[in-house]
Order: sequence, then structure tokens, then C-alpha cells
Amino acid sequence: MHNNNNDGRPERAASGAGLSVCDTCGDSSCSATRRRSGESDQEFRERQKLEQRMCRIRRKIVVLSGKGGVGKSTVAVNLAVALVMAGKKVGLLDVDIHGPSIPTMLGLKFGSGQGVGDELLPIDLDGLKVMSLGLFLPGEDEAVIWRGPMKTALIRQFLKDVAWGDLDFLVVDSPPGTGDEPLSVCQMLGRVDGALIVTTPQRVAAVDVRKSISFCRQLRVPVLGVVENMSGFVCPHCGNITPILCAGGGQQLAEEMKVPFLGSIPMDPKIAESSDHGRAFLSHYADSPTARIMREIIQPLETLVDGSDNKTECGKEKELSNKD
Repeated sequence: MHNNNNDGRPERAASGAGLSVCDTCGDSSCSATRRRSGESDQEFRERQKLEQRMCRIRRKIVVLSGKGGVGKSTVAVNLAVALVMAGKKVGLLDVDIHGPSIPTMLGLKFGSGQGVGDELLPIDLDGLKVMSLGLFLPGEDEAVIWRGPMKTALIRQFLKDVAWGDLDFLVVDSPPGTGDEPLSVCQMLGRVDGALIVTTPQRVAAVDVRKSISFCRQLRVPVLGVVENMSGFVCPHCGNITPILCAGGGQQLAEEMKVPFLGSIPMDPKIAESSDHGRAFLSHYADSPTARIMREIIQPLETLVDGSDNKTECGKEKELSNKD
């Protein structure tokens, strides 16, 4: 293949064989340049588009929880906002298909999603690019009654067709558990730089979090750490923190599973107030004690993009081995 283009970009090889180097990352070893055995022309084009899109994202973080109702989406939203406040280019992808809460938490209107040509346009919220199925539903009461294949196809479309552009971070808010959505996301992202796992202090939540950690290990996704949410109640009058649930469950779990413990976030009425009014807590109550706690938990993650390996490894879709 010869490079005869005026813009210096490599030409597509004859007969759909691929590119000599990836259009996006310029790496000749990127699998976006090669057709896989038994792959049709359409399958190859779709995978190539996905992998070239992912090549433009430097770091990818998936936010997981073993059980619902632990505040996972709250952590995902405030992580993304903290990264934007630190000067990073950030995308926030909501793949909780049956319960998309990101639009409500950020004050985005259901049904406001738009597309141009073959691209979906993320909502740009003060520098944060947001995508959620909720943006394409007619209202908050609309039920999404889908089986696994439809959910997998939507996640692929969100990763492949959304105009994310060049990002330092993509934060993915995944539904609880270890089912179709988190599995599909981790397989399609290529290299996942890490998972942030959210729990509450009590044992019933911590037991399920162990499964999330095991899930990450089977897929070879690094666990960045465990965050214990709802750890004590912040009095709105005096600011003192009173333990309500059992204390220390998240830290004990992290020690037993040999993963980092990033810290504990107390129950603060202002967090619920912010979410209900469509505002990110970390930016709206930036000077509060709970916001300072959140920033201390999130701060180590901001340095991920400043490491020596600044480039995401492209085109290496994970497979769940039967041997794992």
C-alpha cells in the first residue's frame, strides 16, 4: 500500500484488507489495521470504526458496584466533574440502560439527544461530554424492556458512533452486577485503565463487591480502588459525622481482597439535594467538607493521564477465557 493522499493519511488497502497503520494512532500493530479470520467486510469496518474511536481516548475508567443503591452514579458523576475541574478533557458514558440516572443528576432533558449523519452528539456540559440512553427516551417514566443482544448493540453504538473526539478520560457508569453491560463495556473499550468499585459499609453490599473484584480479575481489568459511600451521616447543623451503618466495611473488604482503599464518603444531605436539582455536588458545594473528602479520594486518579504510558493501547478487545 502506498501513501498517495495529499493530506498524508494512509490509503485503505485493496479488497478491504485494512490499513498499513491505524488512521488514528499511527501504530502499525493496532488491530484496527487488520482483518480477523472469518470477519466479513461489514464486521471489519464496524470494528475498525470502534477501535479508531477508542484510540483517541487516553484513559478509560469503569465505575462498578456489586449492588444497586450504593451511590455508584453519584461517584461517577463527581469523578468526571473533578477531572474536568482539573483541566482534563472528559467524557461520561451512562450504560445503565434500564435505569439511566445521569441525565437527571446533571439536569439534562430526557429526549434531548441528537445526531448528525452517522454520528451521535454528546451533550457538552461545561466541558464534560455526556451520553446516556436517557437522552433518547421520551421521558423519565419510559421503561426499557430489552434483552442482552439489544443492550450490547447499544453499548457498541455509544462507543463507536458518539463523537467523543480527543479525551483524556472516559468515565463509564455501569449498572450494578457483572452482567451484559459491564462485560460488553470492558470487552469493547480495548484496554481499560481501571475500575473504581463503590460499596456501602454494611456486609450485604460488601459481599457483592467481592464479585465485582473477581469480575475485574477475570477480565484482567486493574482495580483502581474501593470507595465506601454513605459512611456516616453529616449533620447539616453542626457538621459532625455520626455512624449509621456498620463502619469500616469497605476498608476491610479492600484489605481482604488486596486492592487499594481510596476512602469513605459520608452521607451528606447536600449530595442528594444536588442530584435532585441536576447539579454536580463537587462543583456546586466545592468548599464543603464532604467535597474536600471526595477530592482527596479522586485526586490519585487525576494523575493517571500524566504517567509515562500516556497512550491507550488500541484495538485489543478483551475476551472472557474459559480458563479464567
